[in-house]
Amino acid sequence: MTRLAIAGLVHETVTFLPEDTSLEAFERGAVRGEEIIAAYAGSNTVYGGFLKICQENGVAIEGLLCTECAPSGPVAKSAFQTLADEIVSRATLWRDAADGLLLHLHGAMVCRGDADPERTLLLRLREVLGADFPIAVAMDLHGNVGAEKALLADIVCGFRHSPHTDMGETGERTARLLLRQLAGEIKPVMAMARPGLVLPSIFTATDVSPLREIMAEMRTAAEQPGILDVTLFTGFAYADVPEIGATVLAVADGDEALAIRTAERLSARLAEAREALYNAAPLYDPEEALDKAAALLAEGIRPIILLEHADRCNDSTHLLEAMLERGVGRTAVPYLHDPIAALAAASAGVGGHLMTAMGGKSSELAGAPLLFTGIVTFAGPLRYRISGPYRTGEEVDLGPAAVIDNGNIAVIVTTQSITAVDTDPFTQCGLDINEFDIIALRSKTHFRAAYEPIAGAILIVETPDWGPADLIGLPYRNAPPGIYPITMAPPDDGLFDGFNDEV
Repeated sequence: MTRLAIAGLVHETVTFLPEDTSLEAFERGAVRGEEIIAAYAGSNTVYGGFLKICQENGVAIEGLLCTECAPSGPVAKSAFQTLADEIVSRATLWRDAADGLLLHLHGAMVCRGDADPERTLLLRLREVLGADFPIAVAMDLHGNVGAEKALLADIVCGFRHSPHTDMGETGERTARLLLRQLAGEIKPVMAMARPGLVLPSIFTATDVSPLREIMAEMRTAAEQPGILDVTLFTGFAYADVPEIGATVLAVADGDEALAIRTAERLSARLAEAREALYNAAPLYDPEEALDKAAALLAEGIRPIILLEHADRCNDSTHLLEAMLERGVGRTAVPYLHDPIAALAAASAGVGGHLMTAMGGKSSELAGAPLLFTGIVTFAGPLRYRISGPYRTGEEVDLGPAAVIDNGNIAVIVTTQSITAVDTDPFTQCGLDINEFDIIALRSKTHFRAAYEPIAGAILIVETPDWGPADLIGLPYRNAPPGIYPITMAPPDDGLFDGFNDEV
């Protein structure tokens, strides 16, 4: 019987954020051994896709370690070493029993002192498993995927949709190809090309032009005879690393020249469209967004989705401050990360009146904490399985959470950080989504799967946090020359001292 090991270490790292990501952040969601099947079977996740193909083909599964946490600052060096040590140790234990490894990485993980820890992990796995041991990797569409990292695997497949509603399908593609390789049906070879471009996350929605048309070309290319898979990685603009930027990766069946031609053709297409890709939608500052929202509401258009997309840690207060001053309409703010406010609300209890400072704790650019006064309408632990189209069936545990409502704005504060991308916050907290004129989200693209069908309008709000659409002003120090549109000249504002500095 074929036996495959399954592992994953996933993090989307914002190197500009000042706080390191701890081991504790990964341990909260860590799943090991046989628990991996119970946690992910049937879910729309990469691991769910791995498991589905293994189960359909009678493949035995050895779970190693699967863990990830919300986007945040550089992973602490000790945290990465601990997690990598465990994966490598478990892989070594199963080396002689397993026929291959299915691995989930993000593609944009950075740790303190190591710009590409995923490459480091793959190198260590190759050392203990051997150069010929089959390894297939599933990655996020927003990965910064250089050749040194990708070519340490036999097969690399990435998400093709943002919102990432195809996470399970990507896991299936990856596992299916690995099983075909093990059966001797295919001989995968990979080639990649880089167009010298990186996109802000807000402009990577794959069903929005002009990226939509390019992604359609990618899917056509993937159907060519001899091509096994094609991925267009848009890159992750907020990880300041030498491998930053978009990558086209093609997997062919023994035909390296075909893989090269396919990757280079799509890479050239991206380069041609770079200006249009970088200006894919209008942006509004908070006041402009509220003016526009008021005008739309006056026409009877609702609900209005306001996206404070630059907020990478779910605690920015810029838009909330403007809404408190203006009071444009009945507003919901699902999932503002603030453990102190959540615990204060839990202490006050449902029906209690509460005045608390909330938000603005992740960095100076997140804005100042805001004084918010309201009635607690929900308080308690918030743990559930996602019902929306993104990560369907995955369990989330946000710890103690609460709804604080001032009569005009209802804010859901959470102990653990998560971006609200579906309607679960409303159903879980006893709120009627139809009551609200405005819904203020912190998503980039993932919200679209659940909210586009119900939104009267979507307005992208540009605020001064560490995930802006305007990349030119970010203090890049490690990105190579020639990556459109970023600049290499960091401002002397004292906000950034480089993620490679030891702490």
